Amino acid sequence: MSTVPLTKFGAELLKQELHKLKTKERPEVINAIAEARAQGDLSENAEYDAAKERQSFIEGRIAELDGKLSAAQIIDPTELDAEGRVVFAATVQLEDLENGQKVQYQIVGEDEADLKLNKVSITSPIARALIGKYAGDVVGVQAPAGVREYEILDVLYI
Repeated sequence: MSTVPLTKFGAELLKQELHKLKTKERPEVINAIAEARAQGDLSENAEYDAAKERQSFIEGRIAELDGKLSAAQIIDPTELDAEGRVVFAATVQLEDLENGQKVQYQIVGEDEADLKLNKVSITSPIARALIGKYAGDVVGVQAPAGVREYEILDVLYI
């Protein structure tokens, strides 16, 4: 498995989810399975089937998170020195050249991307267009409605 880039904040969120799965949800589903078994015939026991399915999901997610965290390359944006260049974990202030609207995005890993929080995945078209550019550069981003042009106003490492 190759390294998984994560911001310090994103890694902390994954660790919290993993802790919750291991300490709360896993024991709850084990209890639910035990209770369903106590009801007798398992061949027609919907509670047992649902609990086993939930257990399978939880164990799969635990394995996935363990794998990602063990392969994580954790990047603290406050410690970056990219000389004003857009890199992973940087926060970029942009202006849409078509309508003048200003927007700010942080470039993050796939697991922590959330457009509502202005966090875009490193694999998104806008992030791919921005990587390696500097403040003052104009970039074209392929959007569903066609190419959108943005001017990079500032690159922050916060």
